[in-house]
Amino acid sequence: MSEISVTLLEWQTLEPTPGSPLAGLEFDKPATRRVAEELTKSGKIEILELRQGLAVRSTSYVGSIKLGQIRLTILPKVAAKPLLTLLRYAYDLRRLTLFSSVDHGYAPWAFQDLLILQLAAEAAELLSRGLHRRYEPMHDNLPSPRGKIDFLSLTRRGGLSQARLPCRYHPRLENTLVNRFLLSGLLLSVQLTEDLVLRTWLRRLAGLMQDSVTSIRLDGETVRLVRRTEDRMTQAYRSARVIIELLLDALGITLDSISTSAPAPGFLFDMNRFFQELLSRFLRENLEGLSVLEEFRLKGMLVYDPFHNPRRRKSPVLRPDYLIFDRYQPVAILDAKYRDLWNNDLPPDMLYQLTIYALSRFPEVRNAVILYPTVDAAAQEARIQIMDPLKGRSRAQVILRPVNLLTLESLLSQSKGPRQTMQRRDFAHYLVFGKAS
Repeated sequence: MSEISVTLLEWQTLEPTPGSPLAGLEFDKPATRRVAEELTKSGKIEILELRQGLAVRSTSYVGSIKLGQIRLTILPKVAAKPLLTLLRYAYDLRRLTLFSSVDHGYAPWAFQDLLILQLAAEAAELLSRGLHRRYEPMHDNLPSPRGKIDFLSLTRRGGLSQARLPCRYHPRLENTLVNRFLLSGLLLSVQLTEDLVLRTWLRRLAGLMQDSVTSIRLDGETVRLVRRTEDRMTQAYRSARVIIELLLDALGITLDSISTSAPAPGFLFDMNRFFQELLSRFLRENLEGLSVLEEFRLKGMLVYDPFHNPRRRKSPVLRPDYLIFDRYQPVAILDAKYRDLWNNDLPPDMLYQLTIYALSRFPEVRNAVILYPTVDAAAQEARIQIMDPLKGRSRAQVILRPVNLLTLESLLSQSKGPRQTMQRRDFAHYLVFGKAS
């Protein structure tokens, strides 16, 4: 059976209605059905097998996966060009010129292709300036002496027995760890992209490297080793290294001990993590006079009774995404949620979580803010009052504050000057405190 391609946006639901590509579909193998069930349990994407066909509901994960003869592609709502600007800013990637349709906002790109396109541009730039080389210690028997003659080794074998001398020398090679990591990332990207032009470019870049560089296994240990050996000589490779890490993480390859990613039959990138990184950097750089603490532990708010904890479990710890301080005084509690709450309902779990934050131990802060992404210019702030059921007065409130990604992208695309800096600071102040009433 030929492959069936289904495309949907983030937080979109497709039903097996008549005429839908999902109508009448079913999984042909038990293994494929098990994978779909695991993806549903993980919350990455919901796939239900109904009598009429398959029902699919996307979440904050974007990318593409293959389930039997079905290929699902989940696209972000933000167009390619502004999304690439936001990605570059969030992960501190270089702004390289891309000669592609991304620059002109043509047909939608799969999310992984945006990352891979940036990786290809990084590799091309590194190749144009010359790959990093390092002096590597070598020991070999050479017909023409090079470096230092190893007289100790020569003595141990009883003098000359052949027309070769043992030598120790240090050639300057391109086959370094960082180049091997880059080459392996390009080869991995060839397998991930469906764009023929991009795949051809990747193969050409990899071919230029393969004459002097060998590939390496991409896993968590390799990533940690590359991080440890990074220095000022390899600083130009940092953006490429970050992109390869993002690709590996979206493939479910564990990069560190705290990762909970489960392997998936394709590429699934959590936009919630990207949104959190984006806001984190923007707030840190533009909140003048305020400090931003990320995932601050609210200790002591939820505590097991020591006399009624038979399993001796640890007390749960609350970690809001951002706690804003004015010197030593907390002034705001913020949580980033990658769900357009202007066009979608507020899930109960999000409301309950922010309600607890709003009722936290900080007497100075009587509200908790959900920062959510949107591209709708009409989106406005909404507030939910937390009332005292007996006295009928407000105790705190949960605020739903939209973050217009197109506005943010416009601010980040501007050249840096006094006026532009003030605009960024005003937007950061709005994210924390809202508009002045």
